Amino acid sequence: MNIVATGGRPLLVTDCDEVLLHMVRHFADWLDEEHDVLFRLDQGDMAGALRDKASGAQVPTERVWQYLWGFFESEMHRQTIVPGAIEALGTIGEKADIVVLTNLGEEAREGRIAQLAQFGIHHEVVCNRGGKGEPLKSIVARLRAPRHLFVDDLAVHHSSVAKHSPDTHRLHMIAEPSLAAVMAPAADAHARIDDWASATPWILERLEG
Repeated sequence: MNIVATGGRPLLVTDCDEVLLHMVRHFADWLDEEHDVLFRLDQGDMAGALRDKASGAQVPTERVWQYLWGFFESEMHRQTIVPGAIEALGTIGEKADIVVLTNLGEEAREGRIAQLAQFGIHHEVVCNRGGKGEPLKSIVARLRAPRHLFVDDLAVHHSSVAKHSPDTHRLHMIAEPSLAAVMAPAADAHARIDDWASATPWILERLEG
């Protein structure tokens, strides 16, 4: 069962991949096993991190996107829960509505809902393409949220939210340690915290005003 937020409460809008679920480590395994492609997690830049295993040549950008969509079409079962995420959502959900805002097409929504449900996560899922600022602003307005907070691993989305919903608190979180080690804090986020145990009190403090 997917819980749809009813509104009027504080609101947490969270990304999924590398915030709730690990993705890139499993994407790397799949690329190696099925496509003879190496993904250097420590590079941080998705477009430049994929290399042909035999030649060492960089994989063209269009193939990178093909691999990504292929992973989400058939390999989402590989993804594993980020430590502490379930407990954090349970605690935060006592005080706030929670919406998962994921950059997958609408065709993947039911698959994402089912995937999260396997881990006991039943919050509303909203799909999106591109920057997350405008869809977040729409979610905040629809749910009449008095206070709202956004969590994502990508700096570009924090910039988008800062532009379109500047009153939203913004937390930069990268749950994959190999990426967190090489990715700088997002300039447009209010804080960078990479684990849920440390992030939860920071989030609650802001949602509770």
